[in-house]
Formats: sequence, structure tokens, C-alpha cells
Amino acid sequence: MASLPETAEEGKTLADAWDFKGRPAVKSTTGGWTSAAMILGVELCERMTTLGIAVNLVTYLTGTMHLGNAASANVVTNFLGTSFMLCLLGGFVADTYLGRYLTIAIFTAIQASGVTILTISTAAPGLRPPECSNPLGGGCVRANGTQLGVLYLGLYLTALGTGGLKSSVSGFGSDQFDEGDRAEKKQMMRFFSWFFFISIGALMAVTVLVYIQDNVGRRWGYGICAVAIVAGLAVFLSGTSRYRFKRLVGSPLSQIASVVVSAWRKRRLDVPDSSMLHDIDTDTAEGCSAPYSSKKKQKLLHTKQFRFLDRAAIVEGDATVDQTKWRLSTLTDVEEVKQVIRMLPTWATTIMFWTVYAQMTTFSVSQATTMDRHIGPSFEIPAGSLTVFFVGSILITVPIYDRLIVPAARRLTGNPQGVTPLQRIAVGLVLSVVAMCAAALTERKRLRAARTDPTAAVVPLTVFWLVPQFLLVGAGEAFTYIGQLDFFLRECPKGMKTMSTGLFLSTLSLGFFLSSTLVTIVHKVTGESGKGAWLPDDLNKGKLYDFYWLLAVLSVLNLVVFAAAARGYVYKEKRVGDESVNGVELAEEACCHA
Repeated sequence: MASLPETAEEGKTLADAWDFKGRPAVKSTTGGWTSAAMILGVELCERMTTLGIAVNLVTYLTGTMHLGNAASANVVTNFLGTSFMLCLLGGFVADTYLGRYLTIAIFTAIQASGVTILTISTAAPGLRPPECSNPLGGGCVRANGTQLGVLYLGLYLTALGTGGLKSSVSGFGSDQFDEGDRAEKKQMMRFFSWFFFISIGALMAVTVLVYIQDNVGRRWGYGICAVAIVAGLAVFLSGTSRYRFKRLVGSPLSQIASVVVSAWRKRRLDVPDSSMLHDIDTDTAEGCSAPYSSKKKQKLLHTKQFRFLDRAAIVEGDATVDQTKWRLSTLTDVEEVKQVIRMLPTWATTIMFWTVYAQMTTFSVSQATTMDRHIGPSFEIPAGSLTVFFVGSILITVPIYDRLIVPAARRLTGNPQGVTPLQRIAVGLVLSVVAMCAAALTERKRLRAARTDPTAAVVPLTVFWLVPQFLLVGAGEAFTYIGQLDFFLRECPKGMKTMSTGLFLSTLSLGFFLSSTLVTIVHKVTGESGKGAWLPDDLNKGKLYDFYWLLAVLSVLNLVVFAAAARGYVYKEKRVGDESVNGVELAEEACCHA
């Protein structure tokens, strides 16, 4: 008799998840940390590959392809920006056509092909310009259109693969945990924190891979990246039989568009009481006795914010006649769109952090190339490997936060989370301001050292003066990235996880593009060379510190706006639990109670 509960538990299936054969997923044999770990495996390899390319790319562009500092910085930030912007495309494909599993598999293969082309472009002599005739950098021939074209093809195929993969990894990983099970829900919350330990792949990238690129050969470093991403794909596919799958829900983008169009068409109508608006039937809502369908949703509470959108749920004519979604939406659809709108201020005010982050892979690396990088008489640290302090800071911050800060905050605030996602993001934004101030002060010191011997090829100043800015931005990323990930996945409407992940990752993209835009503007306003230029090819003749001060000022202004937006934000959990918050009206609950 004692074995019966165990047997019953082993045979328990989930109502909203399926195994790889389309059968209801058995809880004991699918999902959980084993499945999540295999999913994180492919992301770890992706992280190693993308960062292994990005952190040292600026040295390849300036030293081998003979591009200028500003142009090289923009190539790097545009590559990273495109990678994250394509997450929106990946999310659309996953939600509408392929699902998260197939999206990860296909786009990982695309990334592998891109890295392979990149490897070929660095290995074939004809795809690189000749070396400079002057050892000090004179007589350099810039890479021609064909050479840059092949390089860009490899980079942007890699970016396409990265975008599709990243859009679905965190969502598919969280799918492996049952939110209705208290123990698994707790595991999922910890999953978001330990998700960041994919930075172990980044640590490999900025140490081993960068060293191989600089000392053995760029083609060997990129070749290892190609092998790693293929290995990650193999690990991911090996877990197919253990994964939990969710059915396609369609693209949330079409839902958002249809609600807006429907509301606009009925913009001249008065908004009636919520009880008069069209909504889903309670007897077919998700969670009741009716069988699961991808089109069934949990009925949401009506809110008084953005009431102009409520017009989309006004019934015109005969309610019994089928109407297209472009003319009539349910009130639940409207509320889901409202929730996305509530998230937009947080989305917009986190972009600036990633503009600061971009400097760690561009100008900070350029600074390192001019400084004394020796440890002992013979070993010289590769310039790109300075980002090891950046990655190390992340790896140290995550467990300190998880093991020390969260428990202490729980005792002080009584909040089960300890620190809310928005508070966590705020800490990251503050650290980014401090990082840019430290970077500006360090650059002033570097220039003073450079003036002591203007003819020296290396500035007589140790490269370790750059460490504080890497540590501060790394710690800031640990707070900001995980805070964003938690916020966007927790606060998004059910069924919009992939789109919400894409929305979150688009902040990284826009941050990199903003960096490119600022560099271009500064380059044109201050000049490409001469006394007043901030970002000339020779940093010893520029004013990079002024660019860092500019970023610090913009970050402070952004922090003020973020604080104002965060102060007025009410978490979804509280809106559902308290009808008096923010004008929420309790509607009839759709889920059945035990």
C-alpha cells in the first residue's frame, strides 16, 4: 500500500504540457532541472560563441582589416544589436509557426553555418588585406568590399542564429517547470538566477578563446566556436524525449495589432460598463473542466487604465454573428495588451544600460591595446581578455545576490523575493553610472601617462587600471539582465513568453544601436581627427573621457525617468490579489476552485 502514492505520482500528467510524441507530459519523467540543464547547455555554447567573436572583434577589425576605431566599434555594436533585435523575429516564428523547440534547433544550425563562414573568412589569405608595410601601423590598406562582404555574411548569419536561439531559450527552459506546483515554481524562480551561469561559457570565451585568437590564430579560435555550437546543438537534441512542450498560441503581435485596430475603428463610441463588453465565456476558460485548447485563456480582471482600448470589446450589431478579430476583441485580449503597454516604460528605460555595456567590448578593449598588458617579463594579456574581469564580476555577483542579499532582504521587507525585479534593475542602472564615471577618470589618467612619452608604442600605465569599469558593468549586468528577465517573463500575459523575451532582448539591441548612433554623431560633430576630436583612430590624441562623461550624464537622466516609472508600477500579482489597487475591478473568475 505504501507504494501506491508513489505510483500515482509517477503517472501524473500535466494538463497544459505534452511530450515529444504529443501525449500529455508525465510529470515524473519530463521537465525539471535535467531538461532545463540541457536547454541551458545550448545557450552556454551560444554565449561562448557570440562573446568569443564580439569581445575581440574590434582588434581584428583595426589590426587585420585596417578599419578605424570608430568604424570598428560600430561594426561590433551593430553586430550585437542585430543579434538581439532578431530575437523579435525568432519569437514571432516560434509563437506562430515552429514552437520554441524547433526554433532553437533550426536557428542554432544557422548560427553554426555563420561561424563556419567567419572561420573561412579569417583563414583564407585572399579574404584579408595585406599586412601594413610599416610595423608601427603605416602603409595600411583597408579591406576591400569583397573581403568585408564575406566577413559581414558570416557575422550576420551568426547574428540571425543568435536571435532565433535566444528568443526561445529562457521561455522553453521555464516551460520545464509546472507553475501550479509550489516546489517546481520555486525551482523556476531560481532558474532565472542560475540561468546567468551560462556566463561560464563567456568566461571561456574571454580567456581561452581570445588567447587562441591572438596567439595561435583567429581561424583556430573561430573554428572552436563552430565546433562548440554544434556540440551544444547535439546536447540540446539529446534531451528531446524529456522536454515538456506547450502548444502554439499564435503571435501576440497580431493580437496587439487587432486590439488597436478594433479600438480605433470604434473610437467615436462611448465606453460602457465593463459588464457590457465582450469577453470569453467562463465555462470555456483555461483551468476549468473543458478540455485544453490553445485558444482558451484565463479570464482576466478588468482595469481602468488605458480605457480607450476597451472599445475593441464593444459589440456592434448582432453578437451571435461571428466577427473577425479586427472588429471585435475579447476584454481578456484587451487586458493582455494593456499589460504589455504597462511594461513599456521599463523596456524603454533599460536601453541605456546596454549602451554603457557596449563600451566594454569596443572602446575599453581599444584602450587596453595601448596600455602595458604584461604579467611578469614575458606573458602579455590579450586586450580582449580584460573582459574576464567583467564576466568574473557577473559570476561572483549572482551567488552573492542569491545567497546573501535575497535572504537578508526577505527578513527586512517580508517580500518572498527579497528584492523585486524593478529594484534589481535599479541597482544595475546605478552601477552603470558609477562605471562610466570610473572609466572617464581612468582615461584621463591614461592620457596623462601617454603624454610623458608621446613616441612610445605602449602607454607606461598598467592595463589593470581598467579593471574597475569592467567589474562595475559586470555587476550591473548581473542585476539588470536577471531583473529584466524576471520582470518580462513574470509580468507578461500568459502565452506571450516568447514575445516578451524578444521585447526584453530588444533593449540590448537598441542599446548597441544607440551606442553606434552616439559614436557616429560624436565622430561627425567633433571630427575624425585633430585637436578637438573625441574618438580619433589614435586614442592618445582624442578625448574618449568626454564620451564616457556624456554616457554618465545620459545614464543619470535615464535613471531618474526609470525611478519615476517604477514607482508607479503595480505588479500583476498585486493587481490580481487586490481589487482596490490602481482602479482594478474584480470580474468573475474563470478558473474553477477545488
